[in-house]
Amino acid sequence: MHLLYVDESGSPSDPNQNFFILSGVSIFEKRTHWVEQHLNAIASRFSPDDPYAFELHGSPMRSGKSEWRPFPMADRIQSIKDCLQVIPDSKGKIRLFAAVFERGAGNGDDPIQSCFEQVASRFDMYLRRLHYQGDSQRGIAVFDKSTTEKSIQNMARTFKHDGHSFGKLTNFAEVPLFLDSKASRMIQLADLVAFAIYRHYQAADSQYFDIIRNCFDSAGGTVHGLHERRARRVETVEVVETATVTVIETTAVIQAATPSA
Repeated sequence: MHLLYVDESGSPSDPNQNFFILSGVSIFEKRTHWVEQHLNAIASRFSPDDPYAFELHGSPMRSGKSEWRPFPMADRIQSIKDCLQVIPDSKGKIRLFAAVFERGAGNGDDPIQSCFEQVASRFDMYLRRLHYQGDSQRGIAVFDKSTTEKSIQNMARTFKHDGHSFGKLTNFAEVPLFLDSKASRMIQLADLVAFAIYRHYQAADSQYFDIIRNCFDSAGGTVHGLHERRARRVETVEVVETATVTVIETTAVIQAATPSA
């Protein structure tokens, strides 16, 4: 069984946020214990007696909120990076899947549905690829608890039985499950991945993304695990005539872009 731990970053309803990210961390079931031990070792830097007292959550770690407040920013930032480093250190045993949806893209499509369709179908394609290689495995998605639980589960059923834009989901063992992130280091790792991707696109801060840049699912030199749906900016030129001078005014107009492969 391959597990896909999924979390999101960004809010489609917040006009100050230009990107919504849905990302998943794929790992074979037997390997989760190793990752949990590694992340616990990082958390124990801040709470040696009870590592589970600290949730590894990207935004509070970076900003120093809640239990992270007493610790130097440099230590908090390094811990985020050390958590993410477990992914490239796995040498391909942990694969990433993510969908990036920019505000203004999609012709009114729901960002959550669009991103879930991309992440779920690409994970399903990965499992299908394993099957063709003689390693038949089922998968299941595990989300952080949220208000979208029912809608995500309904979408999963629809994609499995009625199909999605690219076919049908054929390798999921069950509808997505939902866990409290405080109880799962793997969900926390998924949060850190979503945080890293969001910072890369929203804030042009790539120090975290660069660690995982080459960890998205790929085959034959083609990256399948990262999908971008960007808004296309088209410049319109308006010529304003006056008695003494011609002024050219340029306005950026955002149009929906064609989704990337």
